[in-house]
Amino acid sequence: MKRLHLHVSVPDLAGSIAFYETLFGVSATVVRDDYAKWMLDDPRVNFAISTHRAPGLDHVGIQVDSAGELGELAERLKAAGARTFDEAGTTCCYARSDKSWVTDPAGLRWETFHTFGEATTYGEDHAAAALDAADRPASACCGAPGPARGASSPTCC
Repeated sequence: MKRLHLHVSVPDLAGSIAFYETLFGVSATVVRDDYAKWMLDDPRVNFAISTHRAPGLDHVGIQVDSAGELGELAERLKAAGARTFDEAGTTCCYARSDKSWVTDPAGLRWETFHTFGEATTYGEDHAAAALDAADRPASACCGAPGPARGASSPTCC
């Protein structure tokens, strides 16, 4: 069975935990210094918050119960022509998972994943950097080298 996943970046973890515990009517399933997660059954959602990126909706996703389900979702994304970023045995959000990431047409990051264990560290977000780099158009500023710029030229990227 699949579970919707939402990850929100927050500036105040303690205040956000208090808010979401009141909203959901239950305590967080996982709480760390920089992260909290609720595994809700009604609605069936894996809702996570952390302090690692700019405040707001960080990404959405679909959590699956097996590697086979993950493979099916990843193949659907690829069949639709989406460029995916696949991660095997990665550590993220205090968990060990296999993942397939994609960016939707509006620029929202989607994570499809199968979790198979816990981890003692938050981990690294290789997917965000890879997807951001893949979706950034090449230009004289951010991509291929362009003509030399003088000291008065504006900077970007």
